[in-house]
Amino acid sequence: MVNLILLAVASASLIVWLLQEVKGRRQIQTALQWCAEKKTASDAQSLRQQVIPGWLEWSFRIVAGLWFVWIASVVMIKDGDFALALVVLTLLAGLIAGLDKFVFERGRRAFVSAGNVAVYITYFVKQEQDSLKQELGGTLPIAENARSFFPVLLVVLLLRSFIVEPFQIPSASMVPSLEIGDYILVNKHKYGLRLPVIGTKFIEVDEPKRGDVMVFFPPGDKRYFIKRVIGLPGDTLRYSNKKLYINGELVPHTLEAEVPPLRPVTQVIREQLGNSEHLIHHDRRIYRGDFEVTVAPGHYFMMGDNRDNSSDSRVWGQVPEENIVGKAFAIWMHWRSFSELPSFDRVGLIR
Repeated sequence: MVNLILLAVASASLIVWLLQEVKGRRQIQTALQWCAEKKTASDAQSLRQQVIPGWLEWSFRIVAGLWFVWIASVVMIKDGDFALALVVLTLLAGLIAGLDKFVFERGRRAFVSAGNVAVYITYFVKQEQDSLKQELGGTLPIAENARSFFPVLLVVLLLRSFIVEPFQIPSASMVPSLEIGDYILVNKHKYGLRLPVIGTKFIEVDEPKRGDVMVFFPPGDKRYFIKRVIGLPGDTLRYSNKKLYINGELVPHTLEAEVPPLRPVTQVIREQLGNSEHLIHHDRRIYRGDFEVTVAPGHYFMMGDNRDNSSDSRVWGQVPEENIVGKAFAIWMHWRSFSELPSFDRVGLIR
């Protein structure tokens, strides 16, 4: 729903701006020529009122209101795709900025600087000339904003799509490696470069390894998840009595502690999974059951480090390769809620 609203608002913005630039600009030029010939305006304010159509300002206000509606829908419905929004905003700003710069700007400049229009503007005091030229022959507000924001949006889009993207940890499924409120960085090119939104890989780089902490979309879900890669394509996994076996071999692990000391509930275990040595949690009060599975070609089996309190491949199945987002590699801040101050005590690489 939010995405459809975004596309509708973006399309409306483009259409309104084109109407302003083509029809509205022509009305301004016709009125300005008439005022220049008749010299009907006595000051800058009077000239503005005579030559600038009222619908230009109102149409801009309507467009601003539409964008406010979209922002409100994102907040209330909470179903927006940020990647799609960034792509749509970048394309919209780029299209309007490009057309304004390379198609319409030359005609505006030629008109304002030519003949009796330029002579008429010189009747006004010096401090008003620049603002008049900007209003009567300059960039309209929609295009002005597009030209201002396009470079910023483009840089953010390229960084977020192909270099690194920030995420926040929303659940405790990766405790103790990642806690609720951790802000992490995800390497977007580690597993290959993918087109934003559609996710098609166009450059091969590397493949996920056992033990990698990976961000992805679970099957049938549009939300980002973060778990640890347990099984690679072709692996046979067995989970028995909370012990993990990969291709018939027990994954090395050692008991580090049981907490709290007097009535232990959680076992803190050090696990060696591939080249990754990390801590995991087992809850002595919970038994999730045993399983044995072979990982399908082009798929990955994911599990949380908080093994007994994690919704992972045991619940929603194996993750197809095309659903991969990137590799989580660092914590850069911890901020659990707005009622607390941000903390940088957990800054560091993710094991």
